[in-house]
Amino acid sequence: MPHDHRHEHSHAGHGHSHGPVDFGRRFAIGIGLNTAFVAAEAAFGLYANSMALLADAGHNLSDVLGLAVAWSAAVLARRPPSARFTFGLRGASILSALFNAVILLVAVGAIAWEAVLRFGRPEPVEGGVVMAVAAIGIAINGFTAWMFASGRRHDLNIRGAYLHMAADALISAGVVVAGAAALATGWFWIDPAASLAIVAVIVWGTWQLFKDSLTLSLGGVPAGVDPQAVRAFLAGQPGVAGVHDLHIWATSTTQTALSAHLVMPAGHPGDAFLSALALELRERNAIGHMTVQIETDGAACPLSDNCAA
Repeated sequence: MPHDHRHEHSHAGHGHSHGPVDFGRRFAIGIGLNTAFVAAEAAFGLYANSMALLADAGHNLSDVLGLAVAWSAAVLARRPPSARFTFGLRGASILSALFNAVILLVAVGAIAWEAVLRFGRPEPVEGGVVMAVAAIGIAINGFTAWMFASGRRHDLNIRGAYLHMAADALISAGVVVAGAAALATGWFWIDPAASLAIVAVIVWGTWQLFKDSLTLSLGGVPAGVDPQAVRAFLAGQPGVAGVHDLHIWATSTTQTALSAHLVMPAGHPGDAFLSALALELRERNAIGHMTVQIETDGAACPLSDNCAA
């Protein structure tokens, strides 16, 4: 059975065209600001004898780690392919997104546990020092989240960094509001109640990041691509009698690849057909790396355990 292996590749990411954004510089700023804030928060926690501030400083330190991991993954993703890593190290961005989702869920789990314990032993909320430091946290974490907001919709790695900082800003806001309410009313259970509400919001926002990054790390089809629509599109091309061995996967948090066998009894349709197909897949389905094998006889399917797919 004759086969014709043709490869079309385009550097289109997810098919979106965005201007260049210097996320490396933003990572550096975010890490610098948050490292300084962790040191200041720990110092004020010792000064005010506040376990809440000391605990939050430890949590914020994990966010610095998360930013560092995301930045490292972004750098690794730009390394060129090699003989062993034929797609380069783009997959590091997927692992980074998964890492950030897991560490954020673990962190809010610890906050939820502490909040539940405090319902049984309500503690007086610290005074002005605690609220002032938390207000600074809102500004720093909010600004850092804003720096990553533009990339959160198209890059899971950037979304992980964004959610980390947005969650911290939300936690700091909760500290200020709950602290003020508790001081005004004397109801110290407001503090753990607000913490649980904040945890619920963070988990709701992080769960999708966790699912998407886990799917990509296992070679699943990216959420923005409909595999059935892709199959129907390929099967509807002129001269195509069948489609099998269709695989769609993410090579990074911003790039998607496809490979497929097209049964075309009339023979190879020419390079112009492949070029047009690659362009259409990029525009319709955000697939930027296409590999298609042309077959004239669909009855045979050598070296494959997935011919019907």
